[in-house]
Amino acid sequence: MTSNATPRWYDADAKVIWAGHQPACLVDLALSRGIDSHRLMRGSGLFYDDLLAPDAMISASQYLRLIDNARQLLDANDSSFLLGQRLLPGHFGACSNVLLHADTLLQALHQLVNFRVLLCPLLAPRLVVDEHHAYVYWIDALALGRSRQFLFETSMTAVTALTRTLAGESLPWEYRMAWAAPRHVEQYWVHMGDRLRFDAPITCMRLPREVLVRAPMSASPMLARIAERQAVLAINALPGEGTLSEVVFDCLYHNARKRQGLDQVADYFGMSAATFKRRLQREGTGYQALLDRAHTQIALELYQGRGCSHDQVAESMQISDRTNFRRLLKRLTGKSPDSLRVWLES
Repeated sequence: MTSNATPRWYDADAKVIWAGHQPACLVDLALSRGIDSHRLMRGSGLFYDDLLAPDAMISASQYLRLIDNARQLLDANDSSFLLGQRLLPGHFGACSNVLLHADTLLQALHQLVNFRVLLCPLLAPRLVVDEHHAYVYWIDALALGRSRQFLFETSMTAVTALTRTLAGESLPWEYRMAWAAPRHVEQYWVHMGDRLRFDAPITCMRLPREVLVRAPMSASPMLARIAERQAVLAINALPGEGTLSEVVFDCLYHNARKRQGLDQVADYFGMSAATFKRRLQREGTGYQALLDRAHTQIALELYQGRGCSHDQVAESMQISDRTNFRRLLKRLTGKSPDSLRVWLES
């Protein structure tokens, strides 16, 4: 592993999300559509007045329950997109100021990733920059259930709105979604544009690299530095760097070239294999699912960002047999190595 220190993580029931941040945006949207607050809070263990307290915190599980309720009660194709428009840069104190005052659009995206626990607590964005493009990959911080697509739509809309705010104009984002084209595709056109591809192996969005060197209209190095220090203090006050699922994914992604099994990873996290599996199950996932997700992202990065050969990708995934590599990629992406490359390049 890359470090001897046990990674810091928090349980999905730990109260780490400020109620007055993303949850308040969600509640405002629901109330503006005439949704009763009691119905919206049902099953979450929360009451409307709880969200008004200046220091109120809720857990990822509670926030996800609010989203589940809102999605069902709103029952409208534009709900996820309207919520996304409200989220970034947001009103989240120092973290929002870090985004607003970034030196370049690229730095703003880096800071979105650095402070993702505060800025997008249910989905974990990952930024990959190659010679031509910047990619934002979206990773589940915990099992999102039926609200998964809703949250992906919300998050991609939020980043689109963020860069539009910083640049003062719409930017040529391209989007790849890991689900079939929905009936309400016109909502994507309105809020994202028409550079859309569905049925992708993994959900991501990309932008030409040259666009990202622009300085936002609100750029201020001094204000950005002050805000960053304040945001770091807020991050350090949390019990961990993310949910267990998110931190395990990071471990598997960054150590893909090392042969490591469940027992080794569990030991790295200071747990027995049985406890490790049980804790991941509580978040709705498992070791193999996270390993598959890490392998999928690595394969896509190597193919589309670096133009690697099949053998190079297989080597990065510690697979020496071509037949096994072909079977694995087919299982992970639904495509053979050759067809995946054609799909990515088309």
